[in-house]
Amino acid sequence: MFHHARISRIVSPLLISTKTLQTLTESSPRFSLPISRSQCSQNPKDLLSLCATTKSLLQTQQAHAFAVIHGHLPISISISAALILRYAAFSSDPRTVRTLFYQSLPFSRSAFLYNTLIRAQVILGVADDSGFEIYNGMLRGGVVPDDHTFPFVIKLCTDSMEVRKGLEVHGLLMKLGFDNDVFVNNTLMLFYGNFGDLVGARKVFDDMPERDLVSWNSIIRVFSDNRCHFEAIGVFWEMVLWSEFKPNTVSIVSALPVCAVLEDGIMVSEIHCYVIKVGLDCQMTIGNAFIDAYGKCLNVESSRQVFDEMVERNEVSWNAMISTFAHNGFKNHALESFRVMINEGWKVNSTTISSLLPVLVELGKFSKGREVHGFCLRTGLECDVFVANALIDMYAKSEHSAEASAMFHKMGSRNVVSWNTMIANFAQNKLELEAIGLVREMQSSGETPTSVTLTNVLPACARIGCLRSGKEIHARSIRNESVIDLFVSNAITDMYAKCGCLNLAQNVFDMSLRDEVSYNILIVGYSQTSHCSKSLILFSEMVLTGMKHDTVSFVGVLSACATISAIKQGNEIHAFAVRRFFHEHLFVSNSLLDLYTKCGRIDLSQKVFDRIENRDVASWNTMILGYGMLGDLHTAIDMFEAIREDGVEHDSVSYIAVLSACSHGGLVDKGKKYFNDMLARKIEPSQMHYACMVDLLGRSGLMDEAIDLITGLPFKPDANVWSALLGACRLHGNVDLGSWAAEHLFKLQPHHPGYYALLSNMYAEAGRWGEADRIRELMKLRGVKKNPGCSWVQIQDKLGKVVSVHFSGSTELALDLKSRPSVSFVQDKN
Repeated sequence: MFHHARISRIVSPLLISTKTLQTLTESSPRFSLPISRSQCSQNPKDLLSLCATTKSLLQTQQAHAFAVIHGHLPISISISAALILRYAAFSSDPRTVRTLFYQSLPFSRSAFLYNTLIRAQVILGVADDSGFEIYNGMLRGGVVPDDHTFPFVIKLCTDSMEVRKGLEVHGLLMKLGFDNDVFVNNTLMLFYGNFGDLVGARKVFDDMPERDLVSWNSIIRVFSDNRCHFEAIGVFWEMVLWSEFKPNTVSIVSALPVCAVLEDGIMVSEIHCYVIKVGLDCQMTIGNAFIDAYGKCLNVESSRQVFDEMVERNEVSWNAMISTFAHNGFKNHALESFRVMINEGWKVNSTTISSLLPVLVELGKFSKGREVHGFCLRTGLECDVFVANALIDMYAKSEHSAEASAMFHKMGSRNVVSWNTMIANFAQNKLELEAIGLVREMQSSGETPTSVTLTNVLPACARIGCLRSGKEIHARSIRNESVIDLFVSNAITDMYAKCGCLNLAQNVFDMSLRDEVSYNILIVGYSQTSHCSKSLILFSEMVLTGMKHDTVSFVGVLSACATISAIKQGNEIHAFAVRRFFHEHLFVSNSLLDLYTKCGRIDLSQKVFDRIENRDVASWNTMILGYGMLGDLHTAIDMFEAIREDGVEHDSVSYIAVLSACSHGGLVDKGKKYFNDMLARKIEPSQMHYACMVDLLGRSGLMDEAIDLITGLPFKPDANVWSALLGACRLHGNVDLGSWAAEHLFKLQPHHPGYYALLSNMYAEAGRWGEADRIRELMKLRGVKKNPGCSWVQIQDKLGKVVSVHFSGSTELALDLKSRPSVSFVQDKN
C-alpha cells in the first residue's frame, strides 16, 4: 500500500521509473482501477476511456502510472490530453499539467495539445498570462491554430481585458479563414460586446454566413448588457419573424429583463403570448422570469396570475413574487407571501431575506425585523454578505444605529455595498463625523469609494459645514473620474452651497452635467444670500435650456424675491406658477404668502391664503407674523385662535408669532396666557420664546419681571434674550440695566455693531457723553464698523426691462443699465 505523497513523487516526470511504478501499482489494491493492467496494455482505448473518467486525484495518478508503465506516454497525445484535463480538475498545482504537456509536445503535430493546455489553464484559474504564453509559443513553433483554438483565446482576451490582443487574434483568424466558423464568431461577438464595441459586435453578427441559436442569443445578450434595450428587443423580434431559429428558454429569459428595464408591459404580454403559443409556458425558469418582468412593469395582477398558474415552483418563484409585491407597494402582501412560503416548507435563502427586510422597515415592523434577524442567526444566513447588508440597512432606517454598527463590525467579509450601507447609516442618523471617518477607513482597508459612497457622505459634510472633508472628497472624485456622474456633481454642488461657498458651487455647476436638481441647488443657495438676483437669472435660464421647473424651483426663486422685495418679479413668477398649476402646491403657496407679507402686500397674502385648500401650520404662522409686522394685532391674534378650527395644531413658531404680536400691542395678560398655554401643551420653549416674553414685559415697563424671567432660565440666555432687554431699556431710558444687558451682548457677539450703537445712544440721551464716547472708542478698538443702511429699488433700463438695484448707505452709484444683466422671465409658450 502506498500513500498520496508517494504517488505524487512517482508520477513526477523527473523521478519516473518504470520498475518502481510496476512494483508500487502491484502493491496498491486500495486504489485499484476498473480495468486490469493487461487490458490497458492490449487496448489503449480502454486506458484512454479510463483516463478521461477518473473520479479523484489518486485515480488520475494511478492511471498516469499505468500509461507510463505500458509505454503509452508520452507518445499518445490523446491520453496525455485526457490526463492534463483530469489533473486540472482535481489539482490546484499547474506544474504537473505543464510537464505532461511538454513531455508529449515533441510527438504532437497539431493544435490539439495546445488547445488542451489552454483549456486546463482556464480550469486552474491561471490562464491570464500563461494562456497567452502558450498561444504565442504555438505560433512561434509553427503550429497553425484551429477552430477550437480561437474560441479559447478570444475568451481569454475577454476575461483578461486584453483588447489589443483580441483584435490581433481576430486579424489572424480572418487571415486563416476561420471568420466563417459559427463558434468562433459567437465568441467574437461576446468579446466586442464585453468592451462596449456594439458596432463591432453587430458587424460580426451581420457578416456571419451561418448562424445558430447561440448566435441570436449572444447578440441579444450583448445589447442587453450594454443597456441598448431597444436594439435587444429589435433583435429578439427579428429572430421570431425572420430567422429559421425560434427563441428558446435562453432567448426568452434574456429578453424579459430588457422589457422590465423599459417597463414595457405590452411587450411582456406579447412575448407571453408567443411563449404560450409555442408551448414554453410550462417551464419554471420562464415562469419566474415573467413574474419578475410583470412586477417591474407594475402589473401585479398578471404577475400573480403567472405565479398561481405555474405547474411547478421553486424558491426563485417565491422570491420573485415577494419582490414584485415589495416593488409595487403591496407590503402586507409581501409579508403574507413570506409567511406562506415558510408554512409550505420552502427553503428561505439570502434573496428572500434581502427582499423582505426593506418591506418590514417600510411597514414600521421593527420587532418583526428582529425576529427575521434571529431566524438568520439560527439558519446561518447572517453570514451571507447580502443578508448582513440588508440587516444593517434595516437597523439604520429604524434609527438603531448602534445595532447597525455592531452588525457591520461582526461581518466576516464585506463588499462595497456593506461600506456604503454603513456610511448611509451614520449619515442618516446624524452621525456625520462617523460617516466621514468611515470613508477614510474604507479607503485604508483597500476598498475604493464609489459614486454611491460619495453621494452618501457629501450631504453629511454639508450638514455640519465640514468644508475641508468636502474638498477632499471632491478631489478624490476628480481622481477616480466619478465627478462626471451627475449625482456626484450635484452632491458636490449642494455641499459647497450649504457650506456658504457659492463661488465653488458655481464652478462645479459650470463644469458639470446639469439637470433640474443642479439648477435648484443654486437657485435655493443664492436665495439665502445677498446675490438673490442670480436665483432669478438661473430660474429664467432653466426655461431657455428646455428644463422643467418643479416645486423646489418655485420655492427657491420666490424666497429670493422675498429677500429683495422684488414684488414685480414675484408677481410674474406667481402668474407663471398659475399657468403651470404649481400654485396649488402647498409649499409654493406658502412661499407666495411669505413673499407678499415681506413686501407689505398683506391683501394679496390674504387672497392666496383663502384659496389654499389644505392649509398647514406654516400657512397660518406666515399670516399671523404678517399681520403682526403690519401692526394689525387683533387680526393676528384672531387668526391664532382660528387655527384649531381649521383642524391644525399650534407649533412653537405659532407661539413666537402670537407672542410677538402681543409684545407690539402691549397685551401683557394675553401674552402670559399664551405662554402658559404653550407650557401646558408641553411645547418646549426656545430662546426665541423667552426673548418674546422679555420684550413683552420690558415694553410694558415690567423690568423686574423681565429680570426674574432671565435669571430663572433653565439655560444660558442667548443674544436674542439680552437684545430684547436692551431694547426695552432704551425705550424706558433704564441706562444701568441696559448697560448690564449690553455687557452680555458684547461677550456673545463682540462684532455686532448694533449693540454698541444702541448703548452709545442711550448714554447720549441720558447726557452721559463720556460713556457714549467710550463705547464709540471701544468699537474702533475692536474693529467694529456700523453697517450702512441699504435699499432695493426696482427701476427700468433703457430697454424697458425691470432690474433690481441695491443701494448701500449714501454711496452714489453710477449705473450703466446697458451693461447690467437684466432679470426677465420667459413667457409661457402655452
